[in-house]
Amino acid sequence: DNPTILGIGEALVEFTRITDDTLNLKADKNTPATETARPIYRQGFGGDTSNAIIAAARQGASTAYLSAVGGDPFGEELLELWKRENVSVDYVKVNPTDPTGVYFVQPHASGRSFSYARRGSAASLYSNKELPQQAIRDAQALHASALSTAISISMREAVADAFSIAKSSDTLVSFDTNLRLNMWDIDTAVSTIEALLPKVDVVFPSDEEARQISGRTEDNDLIDYFLEFGCQMVALTRGEKGAVIATAEDRFEVAPAKCVAVDSTAAGDSFAGSFLAYYLETGDRRVAAECAAVTAAITVSALGAIDAIPDRKVVSERLDSYRKNEGSS
Repeated sequence: DNPTILGIGEALVEFTRITDDTLNLKADKNTPATETARPIYRQGFGGDTSNAIIAAARQGASTAYLSAVGGDPFGEELLELWKRENVSVDYVKVNPTDPTGVYFVQPHASGRSFSYARRGSAASLYSNKELPQQAIRDAQALHASALSTAISISMREAVADAFSIAKSSDTLVSFDTNLRLNMWDIDTAVSTIEALLPKVDVVFPSDEEARQISGRTEDNDLIDYFLEFGCQMVALTRGEKGAVIATAEDRFEVAPAKCVAVDSTAAGDSFAGSFLAYYLETGDRRVAAECAAVTAAITVSALGAIDAIPDRKVVSERLDSYRKNEGSS
């Protein structure tokens, strides 16, 4: 069977900083001060569109990823990860002589800090020549992000061409405005995003990103900005204030699901992936948004990008309580 949802971008090996003092080394007069407070990192996996496609797969969607990995142990681990997660790797290219990208996370409950080691990575060398055009035409949805286009010029061109192929084939085009200004400047980011938006059907901006991109401030104005480019649906995520789901005809608020936030990494990614999975299945924006809100809340309740992303059973169990206590309006 053809995959329902395709993701395109770069997956990375993730190292999450756990603490500055977990080696439990006993300091004495002969122990250098630096030996008592070395940071420890836990290895995981990340990359925004990979996170989103894994979230969709855990909700039961048929998925595949379009990218490249290095011919190194990290690349092998990513391939094994996707296979475990039922994400097809048929369209992942292995570049034997190029590295797999890595990033480091310092988590906070309300945010996170990223440091990247990805220059010259296999995914950054991905180009439109690698695009599986028929798979894009056959899919129900194609998901990419601004971060996908920030990786390199060749990946930027690949995303743009993939969107054009999808648009000509009635494949729903999904786009996350994930903005990382340590990778490119705001002017390049805005011009790239605005060139893509006319091809986008569903856009997932955070309120903070939308303000930076549009120069507007109020939620309704932020939503209108994307609708003016021709986007059919806007899912504006607002952290503790929940989300607003809007079309040209109507808009409604979705409350956040209650949680104790530990690490906000992949909150937006898991929201987008879950939303797509349930929206394509049900055609119901409200159901999709409620399931996505629950998915995102559970995701931020533990460290790492994907470890805490819930599967369909967990979301279903939490959904009744969410609808009773938080709900949408």
